[in-house]
Amino acid sequence: MEHEEYPQIYLYKRIVQAKLFIDNNYSKSIDLSNISNEACFSVFHFIRLFKTTYGKTPRQYLIKVRIDNSKLILVSGLSIAEVCEKVGFNSITTFSTLFKKMVGTTPLEFQKSCIKAAKSVASDPLLFVPACFSQANGWAKK
Repeated sequence: MEHEEYPQIYLYKRIVQAKLFIDNNYSKSIDLSNISNEACFSVFHFIRLFKTTYGKTPRQYLIKVRIDNSKLILVSGLSIAEVCEKVGFNSITTFSTLFKKMVGTTPLEFQKSCIKAAKSVASDPLLFVPACFSQANGWAKK
């Protein structure tokens, strides 16, 4: 390994470590100083390196991780307030606003559509299997 490559790899490993910290602690009350400390960088230097590496600021990435996980939890049927708390948001209003901005629908509408889709799958699962596959296996209705 060349001498010039070592610092790049070392910096990258520290940024990845911070990303993994976010992935593992998104539901806790973490802030930029916690995340940058994990990577052993100053806050401003860390923000620049993180954005260069992942195309998002650490805060944007944290919000994305929280929203992505909230979508998984909403399917379970928990209330919006419980989901909001479970993924680390302090305010239902903030959660709902960010969710709608990123997903295109409110958390409640998203939850209702997922529950409706799950009921449709349970009532007639063959509607969700490609026709060529169901015919090949003899499952097609005649």
